[in-house]
Amino acid sequence: MNTFALIGAAGYVAPRHLKAIKDTGNVLVAAFDKFDSVGVMDSFFPGADFFVEFERFDRHLEKRKREGKKLDYISVCSPNYLHDAHIRFGLRQGADVICEKPVVLNPWNIDALKEIETESGHRVNTILQLRLHPKIVELRDRILKGPPDKIYDIDLCYITARGHWYYTSWKGDITKSGGIATNIGVHFFDVLGWIFGPVRQNTVHLHTHDRAAGFLDLEKARVRWFLSIEASTLPEEIKEKNGRSYRSLTIEGEEVDFSEGFTELHTLCYRDILDGKGYGLEDARPSIQTVYEIRNAAPAGLKGDYHPFAAKPLTKHPFNL
Repeated sequence: MNTFALIGAAGYVAPRHLKAIKDTGNVLVAAFDKFDSVGVMDSFFPGADFFVEFERFDRHLEKRKREGKKLDYISVCSPNYLHDAHIRFGLRQGADVICEKPVVLNPWNIDALKEIETESGHRVNTILQLRLHPKIVELRDRILKGPPDKIYDIDLCYITARGHWYYTSWKGDITKSGGIATNIGVHFFDVLGWIFGPVRQNTVHLHTHDRAAGFLDLEKARVRWFLSIEASTLPEEIKEKNGRSYRSLTIEGEEVDFSEGFTELHTLCYRDILDGKGYGLEDARPSIQTVYEIRNAAPAGLKGDYHPFAAKPLTKHPFNL
C-alpha cells in the first residue's frame, strides 16, 4: 500500500484523484487547501489529516519523515500557475508526484523540473487521461494502421459554458490559468499530437476572454479548432435541451463520439503510474508548447481556414459593462 498526500483538496478535479487513490488500494494521509470545503474527503479518507495553511502542511510532512513514515506520492490538484512550485515541493519531500493538467504553463518549466527529478531521484507523472479513453485509443490504432502518407482533415470543438464566477476565480486570469486554450483545451491538443504527430504550423485566428480558435498543421492532419466558455456559442440543439457543454471531433466529416467514458480515466491513469507505465514530463511537452504558443500569438483574425464557430458574435467581458 502506497501513502499519498494531496495538494488542492477543495478543487473541482480533486474527487477524481481521491477516488483513484482509493480505487487503487492506497491511502491518503494528509491534504492541503486554503479553502476548507473538503467534506468530499469523508467519502474516501475521513482519517486523513487536513491543513489550510501550507506551512503547517509542510511541517506535518517533515514530522512524518523524521518519524520514518514514508510518503510515496504527492498528488497536485492546485491552480495551474502553482503546479510548478508544488511539484518542486513534492520532489523535495522525497516523493514521486502526480500532477493534474497542465503540468506547467511554460515549456522551460519542464526543463527545470527534469533537473530536479535527476537531483531527487523521483519522478513527475502527468495526467493525460484522454490517451486512455477507449474511443481515442481506437482512433489512434485506426490512424496508425491507415495509409502512412494520408493527411486528415479535422474539426475540433469544445464548449463548456461558465458563469460570471469564472472571471473572478483564478481560471479567469490568463497569468494563472494560461487562458482558455490551456485551461480547457490542453488535453485535446495532447491527443491530437499523440495521434497525428508534431505541430508544423500553429495559427491563432481568435483569442478573447471567452473563446479561442485557430488552425494546427500537424504531421498527419489539418485541424480547425474552437474552444469556448460562453453559452451563446453552443449549437442551437444543445441550447434547446438546456445543455451547458458540447464536445465534437470530426475526422474527414465523420464524428468521433467520446462524450461518455470519462468516470474511470483518472483511476486508469493511477494504475498505470503505480505500475511504472505513466506519462512523464516529456510526454506533456508538445501540448505545453502548443498552448504556450497560442497564448502568446497575435491573433490573425478570421481569414484563411478557420473553424466556422469562430464567426459567432463576440460577447462583452462581464466586468466591462
